[in-house]
Amino acid sequence: MTKDELRVELERQEQRYKEVYGGEVTTYAAQPEPERKPWRKRASLLDQAFAQELQKIEKDLHSEEP
Repeated sequence: MTKDELRVELERQEQRYKEVYGGEVTTYAAQPEPERKPWRKRASLLDQAFAQELQKIEKDLHSEEP
């Protein structure tokens, strides 16, 4: 079903609803799609501890070089 066919069908159903039930039809604008933010992995405690150990090792290596 194409968009045009769908529009015609919805208009036909709207007219039928108004004629048969005597009701009103309220149309709403489509809601915009929410922006997708890139997923980021949070560092776990193990990741943080590993990073700290790496920093300690690098610091020790730089202090021993002179």
